[in-house]
Order: sequence, then C-alpha cells, then structure tokens
Amino acid sequence: MSLFVAVVAVLLALVTWALHRRLFVTPQWPYAAQLASAVVFVLGWLAMLAAFAIQGGIIDPANTRWLAWLGMTWLAVVWYLIVGVLVLGLVVLPARLAGRTKLRRTMLRIGAPTVVVAALSTAAYGITEAAEPTITPVTITNDLVPDKLDGLRIALITDLHVGPVRDVGFTRRVVDLVNSEHPDLVVIAGDIADGKVAQVGEEIAPLEELRAPLGVYGVEGNHEVISGEPEAWLHHWEDLGIRVLRNENLSIDRNGGQLTIAGLNDPSGSSPDVDDALAGVDPDLFTLLLAHQPKLAELAAGRGVNLQVSGHTHGGQLWPFDYLVRLQQPVLEGLAPVGDVPVYTSRGAGAWGPPVRVLAPPEVPVITLRQR
Repeated sequence: MSLFVAVVAVLLALVTWALHRRLFVTPQWPYAAQLASAVVFVLGWLAMLAAFAIQGGIIDPANTRWLAWLGMTWLAVVWYLIVGVLVLGLVVLPARLAGRTKLRRTMLRIGAPTVVVAALSTAAYGITEAAEPTITPVTITNDLVPDKLDGLRIALITDLHVGPVRDVGFTRRVVDLVNSEHPDLVVIAGDIADGKVAQVGEEIAPLEELRAPLGVYGVEGNHEVISGEPEAWLHHWEDLGIRVLRNENLSIDRNGGQLTIAGLNDPSGSSPDVDDALAGVDPDLFTLLLAHQPKLAELAAGRGVNLQVSGHTHGGQLWPFDYLVRLQQPVLEGLAPVGDVPVYTSRGAGAWGPPVRVLAPPEVPVITLRQR
C-alpha cells in the first residue's frame, strides 16, 4: 500500500507540475499570478493525496469526508484541465510549427484561462449531475417469462461507492427511491462501499430496509475485493438481509411462476466459475445472471442465460473517459447483446472517486419482465 501511495503521489505531482507550467508559466503570466496558482495547485495535490488515503482506508473517513470530497473533486478538475490542455495544444500546434512565437503566446494567453474556466465549470456541472440518481424504467420481453411472472419488476442497485465521500444519507436516499417503486425483487451488482467494514460498514446500513417480496440478492464487485476484505463485506451484506450469490444459483417462485437467479464472482477476486453458477439450471426457466462486469457475459455464452444485469462502467462517469471504458468492456450502458446473452448495464447510482458525473447521470434501473 505504501508503494502504491508513493507512486500515486509522484504521478499526481508530475501532472500538477505539467499543468501549472502549461497554463501559467508558458503563457508568461505575471509572477504574482504564477505564484498564486502554484499555491492552489500544490494545495490541490495535497488534497488529492489525502483523498486517496481516505479512499484506501489509511485515514478513517468518519471526520474527513469534506477533505475526501475536496480532493476527489479537484481530481475531476485536473482531468478536465488535462483534456483542455490537450485540445489547446492541438489548436496552438500550427503556430508553433510555423515558428510564430508571438502568435503562439497570444493564443496561450487566451486559451489558458478558457481551459481553467471550462474545467471548473464542467466539474461544477458534474457535481449537480451526480447528486441525485433517478429511476430508469426498462422493459425486457422474452418467451420464457411465464404467465405468473409477466410484469415482474426487478430493481438493480449497483456502484453506490459510499464511504469516503458519500455517507449513510446517500444510501438511505437510494433505498427510499427503490422502495418507492415497490419492486418484486431487488438485485445488487457490487461496488456498494469503498474502504474497510469497520470504518464504513455503517454507511450501508439502510440496505437492510429494502423491501421486495421475492427478496434481495447480490454479487461482489471489484471494490469489495480491493478493500482487502471481500468476505467480511459479503458477510456484512448478509447481516443486512442480502442473499449473496457466490458462483451459484437458486430458483424463486411467485404464485407458481419460477425464475432462476444466478450470481458470478468478480474476476478481481475469487475466480468466476460459470459451471458452478449455472449448475443444474432448468433451460425451461427464465435465467437471470448477476455479474458486476458486463464482459463476464462472454463466459456464459451458449448456456441459456436470458438476461445478465451488471454495473461497473458508470457509463464512463467523466466524459470523455467513456471512450477508454469501451476498450475494456463490451457494453457501456443500457441493454445490448454480448454474444447470445442480453446484458443490461447500469450506469450505477453513485460515483467512484470524484462525486462528479458528466454526461453519465446516475440511475437505478427498474426492469419489468414481459412475455413476448
């Protein structure tokens, strides 16, 4: 952990130095402006380091969420400063290649403050976008939905990431939102909290108040594993009434209509075993697979899975980061096939790191199953 913190500190220091130089030194702003901006950038760097330490459980978040919020929000600002500087570099490049130094400096004098204002404005907008998840209604039709399950409503909760920045109040808002929809079934697709159970376990306590007649089921995400104590987290979930599926399946019944629900472990921890997860599944029953990452649908190809529900991607969270996510996952958001498996990928209700979302609003999908 200490090596990781050191590497992060050095990388963030280099990025901070490069941004300050590009935006304030190269345009040759007055010394007072360069000095004042340097102080802001150094304080931002220190806040980011503190935020990562809180995120990793090195510092207890109980009384330091304001600092985690500040550092992680500054991280979002830094991301958009990087994007802006890259765009500015492309705009200025012709003048630089032509050796027109005066024109280049003028363009930097105009472009640098524009980049700063744009980055701050985008982060501010992203804070408001990330603040309140909303319900996304989804309808899935399939021949295997029996009469007794026609109209079954499934609420999907994923990627709350409470703990370092968001507290128990955010969890409660999500629970109240879900309960107001009166779902028949609630499924949780991982990444519910960041940190140690002893430090942030109470922040997810309202999950115990989820109400669904067919129960609440969940699978681990990569952040449960990253915490270093995935089993402790899953046991904590079970204490809250969440039935954790570890490479296994079970059938649920509503008035004689049956549905199979299966769960896959996340590849960041215990290996996902699709043979165990789908062992004994009746091909004549509708099969719902819970898997944190959309790409796990590739393991379930040809096994009769009728719907996989996932999270993990956050819909990209911070545009244009979504283009990088698309390189790692076959689905970014919404309903799309992965091989022969229909996958619904939620953008998630919370946010990892920065409490900021840009062009990726938080959601809680409520899926209605219908007969074709």
